[in-house]
Amino acid sequence: MFDDFGAKVNLGENNIGGILRELEQWILGLHFAGANGSGARKFAGENLSDSRNQDHASNQVKIQDFKENMKIMLADHHKMHIEHVHADALSSPMDPSLNVFFLEEDLKQGNSMPIYFPRRGPSSSHLLSKEEANSIPFESSKVPNLLEFFKFLPGSPQAKAMEETLQQCETKPIKGETKFCATSLESMLNFVQMIFGFGTEIKVFSTIHLRQSNVHLQKYTIIEVPEEISAPKLVACHTMPYPYAVYYCHHQESKSKVFKVYLSGENGDSIEAIAVCHMDTSNWSHNHVSFRVLGIEPGTSPVCHFFPADNFAWVPSTTLMQS
Repeated sequence: MFDDFGAKVNLGENNIGGILRELEQWILGLHFAGANGSGARKFAGENLSDSRNQDHASNQVKIQDFKENMKIMLADHHKMHIEHVHADALSSPMDPSLNVFFLEEDLKQGNSMPIYFPRRGPSSSHLLSKEEANSIPFESSKVPNLLEFFKFLPGSPQAKAMEETLQQCETKPIKGETKFCATSLESMLNFVQMIFGFGTEIKVFSTIHLRQSNVHLQKYTIIEVPEEISAPKLVACHTMPYPYAVYYCHHQESKSKVFKVYLSGENGDSIEAIAVCHMDTSNWSHNHVSFRVLGIEPGTSPVCHFFPADNFAWVPSTTLMQS
């Protein structure tokens, strides 16, 4: 049953296995929500692990699927969602995908801004079970073996992207940050559970394309007063370019604000977007690309950005507040 604001999950100690299948179906369903989509699924926490196991045989790892998934991710990967991206991305004319950053003061009804939303459907990420993911090494020291396993040529775009993802996942977190690269839904939920604690009822949010064109970058107008989602804690999970679904999940001790923003595009697109504002960026690298895009310095102003549809914001379950 859909509710209005978030996928509700009760993270009891014995409940994780029961919600995985429903969560997986919700993730896939996000991309087909259409006019009926709310961007949020409510979970009752039924024991659905048996049905998930029955479907396991039809979800086996296929090398060709990996190679196709990698092509999709490389062709249209939203690179600027991680808080460790360096400014050398701006050495050439501005990448259109950088049009996701904005200032909190821009978040007003009637305001317009160019925004880039990638078009990645559910087939762009092959979701693995925990057992499948754990059977494949996930570390830089195993790159030669991984290249052979995935049939990627050394030095190819796919190989470079895979190595960069592994390096990002192995980079030490910044001060006040807890990070983890999830290679399965189980591991993602385990990380959220570690941050929020056992028995915590949570909601997960994602951007929803209610109506879309084929134009990635266009001018959008905020058509309603943005709604702030109360977020005493936040875990953000971002997709990374890899042969199968990998999510860079992280929690920062500093305050973040989460907003639901209704956008209308000049090409007819209609989006229920999730945006996050990081209120304290004083510990971020001076080379972070958002500072160059926005023309600000670390710690001087909150940095806000929109989430693409395949990224997730996890928060303890609360109500929305009018911004």
